[in-house]
Amino acid sequence: MIQLKNKKALTLLRVAALIVTLTSIYIFAPWQFALYYFHPLPANVQAQTQEAIEQGVDGIIVYIHKQGQQPEYFANGWHNRKHKIPAYPSALFKIGSIRKLYDAAALTKLAAIGRIDIDKTLADYLPSLIGRIENADKITLRMMVKHKSGIPNYTDTDNFDWSITYPDPLALVLDEPADFSPDADYGYSNTNYLLLRKIMSNVLGYDRNQYIKDEILTPLGLTHTFSSVHEINLVDLMSGYYVGYENDFKALDQGYVATAQDIGDFLIALNKGAFFDEQEQALYASLYKYEHTGWVLGYSSIARYYKDIDTVVVQFINTNGDDTVMLTEIIYNRIIDILTAQQ
Repeated sequence: MIQLKNKKALTLLRVAALIVTLTSIYIFAPWQFALYYFHPLPANVQAQTQEAIEQGVDGIIVYIHKQGQQPEYFANGWHNRKHKIPAYPSALFKIGSIRKLYDAAALTKLAAIGRIDIDKTLADYLPSLIGRIENADKITLRMMVKHKSGIPNYTDTDNFDWSITYPDPLALVLDEPADFSPDADYGYSNTNYLLLRKIMSNVLGYDRNQYIKDEILTPLGLTHTFSSVHEINLVDLMSGYYVGYENDFKALDQGYVATAQDIGDFLIALNKGAFFDEQEQALYASLYKYEHTGWVLGYSSIARYYKDIDTVVVQFINTNGDDTVMLTEIIYNRIIDILTAQQ
């Protein structure tokens, strides 16, 4: 009886997800993507990666790990288009906003040991921002973690350019009006996490990336996760492309870099509380989510854990622009449908 209830709940969730996806396709997607969504599923994931290439992406990596079984690795297309190097599953990749999961986990651990009070305000930790960021004395760190601060997103400003590495992107939103009053709404803002990283480094007295490495990456054995392209051999990094441009954007320093397996292993550990004690786990659950997508110039990523099938699925695609955000979601959802059909 319990299994039947779980199956019914799972079916309802998937129907709801299908409705959302179909609505998005109908409203936003170009017709070729809408038609592709309804195309019959291929027999397996490797065939789906080939279809992804046929849909116009340069390269794709997929990592699938059902707990209790050996991980599966898939790759297709180009690791480097210019030098005709085929994609391979162990390549490094820029993970974009997936790094927020690491930031939120680090903040949780610091809060749990009393190094940071997440209910103190932005002004408490960065008083120089009083008068420069609206409501700095009312915005708590908790609001910032949950994207409920109202602080404008610097990547949405008119002067922001993804192809530029800014020494301090915070300058793009200083003295700008808030998007909404603190805790009154939700508004995804990269500025929130930019500020949280500054606060963590200030409190620690050293780079928060080192703290993440010491407290999360090393204990979990994640030796292929790095905070910058400057820490790696660029040959190992999958090239990144934007539709209509020949440029390879791999040399841009756009934050964290990792392999699909490292992301998958981190996601399993996060969802199962492998590096949290009971107090930390409860705190994290009240603050942030357990999955994420990522986007930086040339790189799109999706990392999610599916509790019902006890499986993590990570997808890297090294092409964006020209509505490929929708395409990457469609490809990912088709992979999930393939895995579900195999259950």
